[in-house]
Amino acid sequence: MATFQLSGSLITGKTSLPCFDGLCVSQPAFGAPSAVRTFRAGLSKSSFRGLVVKAATTVAPKYTTVKPLGDRVLVKIKSSEEKTSGGILLPTSAQSKPQGGEVVAIGEGRTIGENKVDVGIKAGSQVIYSRYAGTEVEFDGSKHLILKEDDVFGILETEDVKDLKPLNDRVLIKVAEAEDKTAGGLLLTEATKEKPSIGTVIAVGPGPLDEEGNRKPLDIPAGSSVLYSKYAGSEFKSADGSDYITLRASDVMAILS
Repeated sequence: MATFQLSGSLITGKTSLPCFDGLCVSQPAFGAPSAVRTFRAGLSKSSFRGLVVKAATTVAPKYTTVKPLGDRVLVKIKSSEEKTSGGILLPTSAQSKPQGGEVVAIGEGRTIGENKVDVGIKAGSQVIYSRYAGTEVEFDGSKHLILKEDDVFGILETEDVKDLKPLNDRVLIKVAEAEDKTAGGLLLTEATKEKPSIGTVIAVGPGPLDEEGNRKPLDIPAGSSVLYSKYAGSEFKSADGSDYITLRASDVMAILS
């Protein structure tokens, strides 16, 4: 389903819809060859049937606790940055969506085969998760996110992404620096530098669960130089300006030596 954002009379969306119920474009008026074609959009009460605006679900104050089920976790979302590093105030539309927070509650785990597998995250942990995963809820005056354990990239005990401890089958890679010159010696601008898909493995997760609920260790050792899928994973920048990416082990295509 497409998600739309409403701003004044402008309607934008990820999916282009030439027409929907209640929004019609009138026929152009042809009076003379030089006549200007006019368009009129009419909105009725039924204009937005089927138009969904994604928003956080508000939990009524009478509910004092939220207990995740299964392998889900409840994360208190960090607030968005309101200023740039130079102190410039950002409008709400320009503030980046947070991708980290504190785990405040966990589910009881799940059963795989004959084994009971607990959630591998403890309450109080600081985590980084998939930007588009989970369901947002307003609870106890703060925004939270309910998401599955598998949507959590890793645990971050410091403020720097280079210290991320990946979970499950995920891998943390320090991205190699882009080449500054072509093979012929021509200098490249930032806009023309090709995005690298090679890097060094910094840390690996404990591995995925098999059909019996046992961990299967990853065969990608830390310190390896690897080639990974160009469009996989989520990118981060560390405190020293270096680029990092976290992705699934299956997106690593080869080990370089």
